[in-house]
Amino acid sequence: MTPVAVVLTEERILDAAEDVLRRFGPAKATVVDVAKALGVSHGSVYRHFPTKVALRDAVARRWLDRLAEPLDPARDTDGPAAERLLRWLERLAAIKQGLALNDPELFATFGQLTAEAREVVAAHVDHLAAALTEIIADGVSSGEFAVPDPVPAGRAVLHATARFHHPLHAAEWADPAIGSELREVWRLLVWGLAARP
Repeated sequence: MTPVAVVLTEERILDAAEDVLRRFGPAKATVVDVAKALGVSHGSVYRHFPTKVALRDAVARRWLDRLAEPLDPARDTDGPAAERLLRWLERLAAIKQGLALNDPELFATFGQLTAEAREVVAAHVDHLAAALTEIIADGVSSGEFAVPDPVPAGRAVLHATARFHHPLHAAEWADPAIGSELREVWRLLVWGLAARP
C-alpha cells in the first residue's frame, strides 16, 4: 500500500510554526525546525513563505486576528453606545489579560514575535481602532455622543485604555483593582464623548 502524500498548506505550516515557537522561543526557532516538525524540506516551507520574516509575520498576523475576532462590534449591537463601548473594552482586556495570566510563556513568545512584526501590529491596531470608531459613530448617530470625527476619537479611546490591553503593561494586570480602574477610565472617556444639552 502506497502512503498518501499529505498536502502542505499555509495553515499546516503556521500550526507547526506556532508549535515550534512555543517549544523553542522566537530566538531559537528556525524554518528548519518548522520543516522538521512537518517532515518536509525547508525548501517546501519557503515555497509558501519566502523568508523567515514572512513566516513569523504570518504567525503573528494569525495570532492577532484570533484575538481580534471576538471584538467585531457587529456581534454586540444591543443597548446604548456607552455600554457597548464598556463591553468591548472589557472583552479586549479580558482576552489579552487572560492570555498573559494563564499562559505567560506563550504570551511572552507572541509578544516578542509581534514586536518584530511592526506592519502586522500596525494593521492590528488599525483594526481595533476601527471597531471603536464604529461604536462611537453609532453613538454620534443616536445623539448619545457628540464628537466631530469618530475616527480620531476611536483611536484616542484605544490609546487611552492601553494600560488594560497593551502587552507592555502585562506586569500590572494581576492587580485585583485592574477591572474597576478600567471602568473609571471608561466613565471619563464617556463623559468626554457625551453630547451636552
